[in-house]
Amino acid sequence: MVQIDDTIISFDLFEDKFICDLISCKGICCVEGDAGAPLEGDEVQRLEEIVPVVWDDLPKTSQKVIKKKGVFYVDDDGEPVTSIVDGKECVFAYQEKSGIWKCSIEKAYREGKTDFQKPISCHLYPARVQKYENLTAVNVHKWGICDCARANGKNLNVRVYKFLKEPLVRKFGKEWYEQLEIAAEELKKND
Repeated sequence: MVQIDDTIISFDLFEDKFICDLISCKGICCVEGDAGAPLEGDEVQRLEEIVPVVWDDLPKTSQKVIKKKGVFYVDDDGEPVTSIVDGKECVFAYQEKSGIWKCSIEKAYREGKTDFQKPISCHLYPARVQKYENLTAVNVHKWGICDCARANGKNLNVRVYKFLKEPLVRKFGKEWYEQLEIAAEELKKND
């Protein structure tokens, strides 16, 4: 583990390789899993605000869930997560004609309709952040549906921390990420 400020980072962030491969996986991470995407801070409020912006991009099944249950629920750990449809896909996911699942929030962001990109937990994937009393742990989640992303990262020689530069800076700040890069260089020297 590497420590930067009050953050403990798994060596996997430096050693594992990863680049999403939507052609292969079809964005199935927006569909599979046992709960919705973890939410933090003001993200519940941001999701509620963005519903009118993304409404027409949402499948009818998602619209129905949002009308009935809202944009989030509290999971078994007592944490807010995005609502899901029939125990599967995130209510903000939509499927393109190509069969690829994508995020309606990110689509709206790319089209300049909102300044909210998507929940930080989604943006950071495959990294997972866990807050404890005095520190925050950053680990790499390993899930079979992302085998193609690990193979793609290996083929292109891109480590997880480099693939996740933008969301890591979004979450922890530019200075934190610069320290992460320094730690990565030091770890390379010790290999």
